[in-house]
Amino acid sequence: MTHAQARIITPVKESLQTALRTFQAIQEAKGHFEYLVYDDKSSPETHQALQQAAERFQFSLLHTGTLTDKPSPNYREVLIDARQKCLADGLPLIIVESDVLVHPETLQRLCATAKAEKRVGMVGAVTVDEAGQVNYPYEKFKGERRTLFETERSLSFCCTLLHPDFMAAFDFEALDSAKDWHDNMISKASREKGFRNLVLMDPPVQHLPHSSRPWKALKYKNPLLYYWRKFTQGKDKI
Repeated sequence: MTHAQARIITPVKESLQTALRTFQAIQEAKGHFEYLVYDDKSSPETHQALQQAAERFQFSLLHTGTLTDKPSPNYREVLIDARQKCLADGLPLIIVESDVLVHPETLQRLCATAKAEKRVGMVGAVTVDEAGQVNYPYEKFKGERRTLFETERSLSFCCTLLHPDFMAAFDFEALDSAKDWHDNMISKASREKGFRNLVLMDPPVQHLPHSSRPWKALKYKNPLLYYWRKFTQGKDKI
């Protein structure tokens, strides 16, 4: 029987340098958590480095090749597996992406909020840049002075808690297998099931945008190529 406050997951696809910083920040965070890293079919070199990191940062490592034969991205399969594991243990699920650095207090605050508030489906920690300014994907909340509030806007998976009650009410098998990312659909499902989605403004987490999805940076570096891939390859469909 686990005494953890929640299970944390981090999907990784080659983003080793930022992922190592993510692992370090989670290891230094306050609280007791089960931590599972999903290697989404990275190169053998990256997988070996993740195996070494697992011992150093005390997380369990799972290769998505054990879940599916599909090529990456396999975020849907990761979410399905993580949901099943959390429901089996009665734990909240906290997704921390491999380009996010959590504040030492953030994970405990997410758990405390989920316990204290009524009918919580999701709690997302706001993201900031190195200067502490709210950044992608939460720019829509710039200037917000409340430390906690409910929103009907979609929550990103940068650093977000999913409550066990919501996960029990919504089967992730329903997620669209044609999409790379599922935060929009899960946010919507939470509201449709009668749950509340909350944004935690303090403490925030630092986000290094697109480090875990380098192809998306093309939107700023080479817009023509970005939109060509978007429409011909289905990239960035939410």
